Amino acid sequence: MEEEGSSSGADDCLKLLRGERDEQRLAGLLLVTKFCNKDDHTAILKVYDAVGPQFLHRLLRTGTGKRSDGGGDNRDTYLQLSITVLAAFCRVPQIAASEDMVTKIPLIIETMSRETGSPIIQECYEFLFLVSTANEEGVKTLYKSGGLNVLASQMMILPDGSHMIEHAMRLVQIIVIKLPSERVYSEHPTDLSMVVAAVAKQFALLQNALKFEALHLLSAILSNGYSAHVYDALRLMENDVWSTNMRIGIVAILQNRVAPSHKLQALVLAECVISIVGEGWLIGEINLTDYEDSLPADRCIVLVLESSRVEIAVLLNDLAYLKYEASMASSNREDILVKQRNLGVAFSLVEKIIKLISSFGGEESTINAVISESTFTKIISGLNETIVVVLDYLQDTKKHGQMKGDDLLAAVRLIGSYLAEAPDACKDKVTELLGYMLSIEGENELRPFYSICFLLPMLCQITLKTGGCKILASSGAFREVVGCLIALIDQNNYTSEDNGSIFLACDTILNLLLKREQIKFPSDDPSFIRLLVALSHWAEGTDDASIIMMASSICSLILDLTSEEALLNHPDFTSGNIGSLSKIIGRSFAMCGQDLISDDAKAEVDLFQIITSAYSSWADRTLVHLMRPALQYKDVSFTVHLFWTD
Repeated sequence: MEEEGSSSGADDCLKLLRGERDEQRLAGLLLVTKFCNKDDHTAILKVYDAVGPQFLHRLLRTGTGKRSDGGGDNRDTYLQLSITVLAAFCRVPQIAASEDMVTKIPLIIETMSRETGSPIIQECYEFLFLVSTANEEGVKTLYKSGGLNVLASQMMILPDGSHMIEHAMRLVQIIVIKLPSERVYSEHPTDLSMVVAAVAKQFALLQNALKFEALHLLSAILSNGYSAHVYDALRLMENDVWSTNMRIGIVAILQNRVAPSHKLQALVLAECVISIVGEGWLIGEINLTDYEDSLPADRCIVLVLESSRVEIAVLLNDLAYLKYEASMASSNREDILVKQRNLGVAFSLVEKIIKLISSFGGEESTINAVISESTFTKIISGLNETIVVVLDYLQDTKKHGQMKGDDLLAAVRLIGSYLAEAPDACKDKVTELLGYMLSIEGENELRPFYSICFLLPMLCQITLKTGGCKILASSGAFREVVGCLIALIDQNNYTSEDNGSIFLACDTILNLLLKREQIKFPSDDPSFIRLLVALSHWAEGTDDASIIMMASSICSLILDLTSEEALLNHPDFTSGNIGSLSKIIGRSFAMCGQDLISDDAKAEVDLFQIITSAYSSWADRTLVHLMRPALQYKDVSFTVHLFWTD
């Protein structure tokens, strides 16, 4: 009887819904919820077919006040009923994907922007989510209707962990994934930064499956190739609560038993946050909801380092297997690329930790004021072990004759970052692999360049000692440094970063040349003659005393080292080069003679001593007579005499 009664009631509803008058259909809609199970898609389809899309559209327009009659005193009732019914209908994918539902998105968005805090908002979110997931046109319409702006403005005030915040997060993820990134990120950087701040709060607070959805969404937004404008918007925020929430959420992921993929994504997110706010983010207060006491401020840096170290060890092992033992199928190639990208993230995080530790200046009191002594010891030990693992990987790739690859270049960069702070670390392994590391090329490089730049800080330090110079000279690796310096000068776009690399390369070569008598150093090496030409171009047209003095000192030492025959017979060395050399050396004498070097520029005075000493060695050679007509400054010998007698 109950089934018959239920069936009879449903039939009566359908009759009302098929009625000619709107009043009948309205009554049918009000009754239908008593007889229609929300999971019974067949019954819902019957109701939808009976009521028809036109009546639903009229009802929604009446509720939103878009009709001429305005809906009168019942407008709110009509609005609530229409949105409730629409959300219920859209639980059937076939209905949700229909064009009729897509066309209602602008009205729903408008309603949401007007009815903030209304009970119908939850069903608005449900409707948008169901339609956007069922029809790609729904996503486009959602975006064109200002949906991202509405979502961003409401997410921070939605109840934590609610179905609304869940739907809102998923809607943003659909927009970010399915629509062109170059458009979304360029048009809505501020909205996306607001989304990041809101989702970061959920990421920190929640301890359920939604925490992982927050992790995925944050990673998707911040690791996108077009997210630079979002980074800028986040930096402009009045407070950095969002970054603190990120730290809390990431620590929770890294210190718990979760899937490796989640930990990797947490590392990706950590790398993004550091790129926005700096390495100092790794150290800070952490309050987790499940703990009465806050965790130590250095917990984050320890967890990030340990997790990165694990990833590096696993990924390097996997890459070695895929490259040298597994079959080279196309799927294997894709797997290698994915692992190389993940390796890049882990390498980057370790580099940032090295940078942060080095910023403390090596003073124990300064370090211990920020992190505990035991933590610092643990970090240094972990870094040492990781560098050994990376060097072992390079030793393996060298054995297999591989010289090219972005993973190899990234490995050299990491090693270079560490050795810049600890040049004597892993000395035997570094000495053995130095020549190989300097010859490594990136995937898109035609010759080694970046690998040399990454190692310049370490090379500059080790060549302060004779032993380091011997290593560079005996292996022939000095030619790579010379070639790198020439390439840096030839780029002719001297940014501050380029100038830093140029001076590091100059200092390295200067160290070598000053110890030329103590090491087995080849004279008349053609690479040095090419360097003479490059340095003379570098110093031309500049009034920067540091550039003029550095170029002049290296050129003076090369002229002392190189025979006149080798110079004059070299195809790249012309009479014009002789003139250029004479000008920069002459300018260096003039600068000191006219007191153009500042009193505190001790380094430049030291360079002038090098220039005058070298000049006195080759002053009587024929080459000087070739140079003399091009000298702009008179009485160079007199200037030298004055300098030494002073």
